[in-house]
Amino acid sequence: MYDADVIVIGSGGGGAVAAKELGEKGLKVLVLEAGPFYGNKQWQNPNSERGGEWSSSYHDLDIGLYKKTYNLYENNMNDVVSGAIRFGPADRRRDPWHRKMPQQGDIWQASGVGGTTQHYWAQSPRAFPSAVDHIWPISYRELIPYYEKVEATLPVQFSPITPKEELFYYGAKKAGWTLNPTLNVVTPGYRPNPNAILPPNKHLMDPNYSMEQLNHMEGCTLQGHCVNGCTSGPSVDRIAKRGTLVSYIPLALKTGNVSIRPNSFTINILTEQDPKEGLRACGVQFRDTWTGEVGELKAKTIVMAAGCIESPRLWLNAGLPYNAWVGRGLTNHYFDWVGGVFDEKDLLSILGTTSVFPYAGHTSGARVDIPGIGIFQVSCLSPGLMSFLTYGFSEAGYNALRPPEPGEPWNMRGRVVGPELKELMKHYSQTMTMLLLTDDEVRYSNRVEVDPLLKDENGPIPVIHYSPSAKTLQRRDKLARYACETLQHAGAKKIIRSDLPTGFLLHIESTMRMGHVVDSNCEAYQVKRLYIADNSVHFNGIGGPNPTLTTQALATRTADKLAHKYFGHSIETDK
Repeated sequence: MYDADVIVIGSGGGGAVAAKELGEKGLKVLVLEAGPFYGNKQWQNPNSERGGEWSSSYHDLDIGLYKKTYNLYENNMNDVVSGAIRFGPADRRRDPWHRKMPQQGDIWQASGVGGTTQHYWAQSPRAFPSAVDHIWPISYRELIPYYEKVEATLPVQFSPITPKEELFYYGAKKAGWTLNPTLNVVTPGYRPNPNAILPPNKHLMDPNYSMEQLNHMEGCTLQGHCVNGCTSGPSVDRIAKRGTLVSYIPLALKTGNVSIRPNSFTINILTEQDPKEGLRACGVQFRDTWTGEVGELKAKTIVMAAGCIESPRLWLNAGLPYNAWVGRGLTNHYFDWVGGVFDEKDLLSILGTTSVFPYAGHTSGARVDIPGIGIFQVSCLSPGLMSFLTYGFSEAGYNALRPPEPGEPWNMRGRVVGPELKELMKHYSQTMTMLLLTDDEVRYSNRVEVDPLLKDENGPIPVIHYSPSAKTLQRRDKLARYACETLQHAGAKKIIRSDLPTGFLLHIESTMRMGHVVDSNCEAYQVKRLYIADNSVHFNGIGGPNPTLTTQALATRTADKLAHKYFGHSIETDK
């Protein structure tokens, strides 16, 4: 006896998409999520009380509860130990779930309905075609209709221009980059970011409306705190920043075929032997994170969308068949971060104002794409996060102990402390920062495995090993130079290269690679009826672009393939 047609494990960037697509096809879908469900009437006090078990109705969504949680206080929202958006149980009094990482850094992921898209930049670029064609088991052309469907659903649109984007474009043009007005990037150039954020509120500049009124209307208010959680919108499904909690989850619930159970950490994949199919998935075991009770659910197919760390961990802890590539080939876009501090008089001549307004607009609204190397993009944050990434998070040591070498396009590198830090922070409003995303080379040694001795309540804990290849290091250094030269051309008087730690893991991909662990339809080679719909199935780091849109396109495609193979749905009819 089956409880559902499909069980989806995880409700983040990929799992929520798969659930919505399968629900729209009439399939009965159960979604298990390890973390909390914010903005839902079944969980009035999600961080202090167990609340309900399941949510199956769109009418459970509550904008008042949503805005009560996402209050934009930086530390309250983002603290990796006790924040509302962290990788841990809903009860914030308890420790986060443990991961082991030998290298210096931080794993910036989140549990809860919406997954890590609760705090993402909302950038939704497509993969570079050159990173897919003749490399992946499928072609870039096969992805285009699925990209288009996701872009229309979220929706994805080019970012508006605020002062920081205007300054970025000014520097990029003077540095010699040319406009690249396309979604399918094949040549270097600058362009607005394609972001999953609703257009600005049409009354934004109308003095007759207060910010409080605008915050309850549809449209982006350009308040610049997206990473802490967007609160602009009249209802949960019309919040401006389109994380899956506010986009695909409401659509999934509207089908009437999807039920979501948060606070449920999946600890085992159940399998059975079938005379025709061989080993196949038939259910899951999960642990209630409030009570510790273990439950079991059966389904005709299973979709793993727990993320690039938890999906291989679950495979290994479940004792599924050995595959030398499970957990292997991890890529991470080996990040770096640079910033430029400007004189007010220079900004006045360029922008007509004495401030960059780093706290206004989309978190990131403009980029330079360089296929074969990566991307650098303007990324300005609220003061605490921005100062942390610019001045306090580095593996280069203290800036004061290492003067810049001749020919380096930056004045400072590494952590800044004391009076120098205070002076720099005084100029927060005159500072523009950039995030660098490297085209990361796949290495078999970069991996997720499970510790043979250490366990938490969910089983043996994951151990993450990551070190960049020599080619990745070269690409990252080129990006840093390109970005700093753009800051020079824009007129920055002081330029800082953070040199972020090797273990800063955010865009994790490729740990359950297509063509190695799963086939071209994202079904596991060794376990029938087990699909994967998260970043882990990417064959590589897609050239450096932010991975969420590609994951969502693949999840849409995977839902088509699953429904066609096991439930007789016509792919052509469903698309």
